[in-house]
Amino acid sequence: MQDPAVKTVDRVASILRVTAAHGPQGAGVTEISDATGLSKGTVHRLLGALTSVGFVYQQLPARRYRLGAGAIALGGSALHDHAAAIMQPTLARLARATGDTVFASVREGPAAICVARAVGDFPVRTLTLDIGDRRPLGVGAGSLALFAALSDEAIAGVLKLNASWLKEYRGFHVKELKALVDRTRRAGYSLNEGRIVPAMNAIGVVVRDSSAEPFASLSIAAIKDRMGKDRVRELLRLLREEARALESFLSSSPAMAAAE
Repeated sequence: MQDPAVKTVDRVASILRVTAAHGPQGAGVTEISDATGLSKGTVHRLLGALTSVGFVYQQLPARRYRLGAGAIALGGSALHDHAAAIMQPTLARLARATGDTVFASVREGPAAICVARAVGDFPVRTLTLDIGDRRPLGVGAGSLALFAALSDEAIAGVLKLNASWLKEYRGFHVKELKALVDRTRRAGYSLNEGRIVPAMNAIGVVVRDSSAEPFASLSIAAIKDRMGKDRVRELLRLLREEARALESFLSSSPAMAAAE
C-alpha cells in the first residue's frame, strides 16, 4: 500500500504538471480532473492548498489556474525566470543609455511583480522596487502599462479583486485607476507622476508575446527634474525600440513559444 504522504505528493505533482502544460491560458478544474484521474473535489482541495502557498493562482476572469511564484521559484524554468533572463540585457542597455533605474515587471493574477532591475550611473537613484516586490496591477508605471493592456473584462475583474488592496495606495483608488488606464491607452505608454514617491516620476511600456498578450513591461524611473517633456520623448523612444526588439525575439524563439 502506498504511503499516504507519498500519495498526496504524487497527486500534487500531477496537478502541477497539468497546470504547467497548459501554459498562460491556465487549466480549469475539470481539465485537471480529467487529466489526472482525480475527483473534482480532490482537485479543488489540493488547488486550495497550492494557492495558499503560492504554487498556483487563479487567473481571472476565466477562473483558470496557472503556476504561481512559489512554483516558479522552485522550478527555475517557468515564465518569470524566462522573462528575467531574456530581459536583463535589455535593462542593462537602457540603464547605460539613460543613467536611470530600469525595471521589468510581469503579471501574476491581480498583481505585478518586479522580476529584474538595472541601475544606471546617475548619482540620485530611484530604487523604488526590489526584485520580487509585488504591487496591485495599475500601481506604478510598469504595473500600469501591463494593466492597461488587458481587456476591459479582465480589468473589471482585477479592480474588484484588488478593491481592499488598493486602499493602501493613495492616488490609486478604483475611479482614479480607470482614468489612468484610459490615459495610458490613449498615449500608448504609462506615466507615474509622483504618485508613489512625490519627487520621482516613471514611464512604462508593455511588451507583448507572440499571441499579442501582455508578457511583461519595461519602465524607467528617475527624479522629477530628469523627466521633462523632451527627455520623456527620448526615454520613450528607447523603451519602444527595446520593446519591439523583445517582441521580435518572443515571436521567433521556439523556446519562448514553448514557455508561452
